[in-house]
Amino acid sequence: MSPEWITALVVAAVVVVLAVVVVLVIVLVKLGRTLDEATKAIRKAHENSEPLFVEANTTLTHVNTQLERVDGITANARAVSGNVSALTSLFTATLGGPLVKAAALSYGISKAVRARRAKAAAKETRRPKRGRR
Repeated sequence: MSPEWITALVVAAVVVVLAVVVVLVIVLVKLGRTLDEATKAIRKAHENSEPLFVEANTTLTHVNTQLERVDGITANARAVSGNVSALTSLFTATLGGPLVKAAALSYGISKAVRARRAKAAAKETRRPKRGRR
């Protein structure tokens, strides 16, 4: 190899190294800008998240208040249903027996009256009619 070839190879290597360095510098600059933008976005998100958390906390407080009211209403409904159940049991125990007996008596009387009427109607149809000729 001649000295011109060696010089040309050295120059070529220097040019390649410089090109790689330039490409790396460009990539690092762009990466730095991207990281700066990401930092700004994170900062803005952090600044905007505090009011959001405050509102969420307020909303949860209101929801808890409403749930306490619903618990009170549920307890009252449970008490009312227990009272209605007790009243129904009392009504059934005190008036249920006599009402059933009265209903049975009225059913029996109406059945007996219908049977008598049917029997009387049957006698009337079997008997020949007199007086008309």
